[in-house]
Amino acid sequence: MKNNINKTVFGFILMFLTVASCVKDDDYGVPDISITNPDIPQEKITTFKAIKSLYEQAVNGGNTTVIINDDVYIEGYVVSSDKSGNFFEELIIQNKTDDSNPDDDPRLGFKVDINVSSLSDTYQFGQKVYVKMNGLTIGETSGVITIGKGDAVNVKQIQASEYKEIVIRSNEVAEISPKIVGLADLTEADENTLIQLENMQLNRFELGATYASESFDEFDGFRLLESCDSGISMIMQTSTFSDFKSLIVPQGKGSVTGIFSRDFRDDFSVIIINSSEAVNFESTERCDPMELTCGLAATVGTGNLFMEDFEPQKNNKPIEIVGWTNYIEAGTVAWEGYSSTSSNASLGRSARFQPASSGDDSSIGWLITPPIDLDAHEGITLRFKTSNSLADSSFMEVLYSLDWDGNEANITTATWGVLSAAYVVKDTDSFVPWFNSGSVDLSCATGTMHIAFKYTGSGQDTFDGVYELDDISVDYEE
Repeated sequence: MKNNINKTVFGFILMFLTVASCVKDDDYGVPDISITNPDIPQEKITTFKAIKSLYEQAVNGGNTTVIINDDVYIEGYVVSSDKSGNFFEELIIQNKTDDSNPDDDPRLGFKVDINVSSLSDTYQFGQKVYVKMNGLTIGETSGVITIGKGDAVNVKQIQASEYKEIVIRSNEVAEISPKIVGLADLTEADENTLIQLENMQLNRFELGATYASESFDEFDGFRLLESCDSGISMIMQTSTFSDFKSLIVPQGKGSVTGIFSRDFRDDFSVIIINSSEAVNFESTERCDPMELTCGLAATVGTGNLFMEDFEPQKNNKPIEIVGWTNYIEAGTVAWEGYSSTSSNASLGRSARFQPASSGDDSSIGWLITPPIDLDAHEGITLRFKTSNSLADSSFMEVLYSLDWDGNEANITTATWGVLSAAYVVKDTDSFVPWFNSGSVDLSCATGTMHIAFKYTGSGQDTFDGVYELDDISVDYEE
């Protein structure tokens, strides 16, 4: 009798599970895997380029958004995924699966702001979607073009009750090929699209860091990646809510694939990955430069070899100091005198490198000290101060050479290493304060040393920030 009862109970359970498995209502948490391909007339489909042009026209007319009032759709492919928690309540879609025929149909992308989490349950990576544009607002959030609801001023989120009727799935899931691109070649047109950066590595000062679980990571972790080809840097942004935040960023070099975007405050460019698998740093050979590692000195000597505060220099004119070298390696911009009392004021007069609006394809400039005889004194140290105005992925290095002969023609062929103990203002630092380098100890080296402050940027606005330099002092023990 017990066996019959058990069989009956088991039968009811099996029947219940069978019925439940057929239910596709979201209330039961079972994903709907059946998709009816949408029937959208071709004449109602417009291009990403046309929608972006409408937004640009609105901006040129003094508006911050544009509302689409036509019964049109755009078709694109999902290139973001919130499955690992690094995207939240947003879809990134681009118009192409690859970068073919860029002249006829430029590769573009949009962010779609949706008040729904776990969007990857509905929209797979690579899924073709149609966005019903009628009634939607196009504007900018966190520095990138965004589609949502809203008004003539703000872009707001599409709500949970309506998003499936606006962002319509097709049954096509395509293979997406990221655009393989060099950092210096990225432009605003690449924002909200999938890119792949080759021959990259984590900056040597951040080796051993997690993606986003350090004590100073508040909402996002920002890790500095650098190109072994050009030396240009890019910030990798990872949410502190991602499920891979506690993993150590790989310490080799290789490729990284993600969405090209801007940080939350629109201060600098970032790459945002879908998961930790997007970082493929399998090569153990890094491209770190030679370093001088004497560390920081506990005290500063009372003797001074030279101190430069740039006060005699002319504003917005190339710096000219006897014994110093102001060398332009690329572009037309040199280190110049600078004086300002604005929110990011100079220290009286300072040295500044600012290539913005130069029109140059590349901007590289060196400011090199007079020779320093390291054997003539004990306890020689270097001190200086730096600040920036939104470094925007450009960067400044403090280099040294023990074999440069003082001839400009030989600067790039001389051996230059990095004074790794010196603190230089970072892209992620506030752009108002001045930062002290610390007292950089030079006493573990011998011979004659030149010290260079080298700026590297490009012709792109997002890689041409401003650096300021002041109060350079070389001291020794008397």
